[in-house]
Amino acid sequence: MGLRKKIFITLKTVHCVNYKEKTDMRTVVLYIAISLDGYIADVNGGVDWLDAQQEQTEETKSYDAFIKDVDTVLMGWNTYHQVTTELSPTQWVYAGLTSYVITHRKLPATDNIFFTDENPCTLVKRLAQERGKAIWICGGAKIAQQLMRENLIDRYHICVIPTILGNGIPLFAPTENRIDLRLVNTRTENRITELVYERR
Repeated sequence: MGLRKKIFITLKTVHCVNYKEKTDMRTVVLYIAISLDGYIADVNGGVDWLDAQQEQTEETKSYDAFIKDVDTVLMGWNTYHQVTTELSPTQWVYAGLTSYVITHRKLPATDNIFFTDENPCTLVKRLAQERGKAIWICGGAKIAQQLMRENLIDRYHICVIPTILGNGIPLFAPTENRIDLRLVNTRTENRITELVYERR
């Protein structure tokens, strides 16, 4: 499976009290691919446009470096369903990670996959206080937007795909709060520009 599918399948200033008062709390990372105009999927939820970048391509080192520091992945039901039925139906691509799927469906846990209807913000706050590596928010947009509204994302690792979709599912939604970030890294590989920001 190519990097792009893995990425898929990976604001007034907020002066609220920082829930991360302990320095040993886990890092929450939004690692995701977006089009140049800010969409994570087309109007039908499709990500076929990511394949347009496949012609170059070998796996980039950035994903391998990123995943070494991750042991938990969090996603919504639509992302989970797309991964398991379309992007990688024969193999769970997050094997070795503890996965949480946000859904109202009552499904039994399988291996390291847990289905929960817990509020994403509450879940992330709880997981961040447990021992472990970084927590990867890999989709979808509604999950990410809820976490952004409460300023719970520590690092934004955005992979910008050189495609203008014109319409689709946007990563960012209007909000009353501003979040100030600082750029910590940028790189370009296989025509994809990676931007890494952290909260100030």
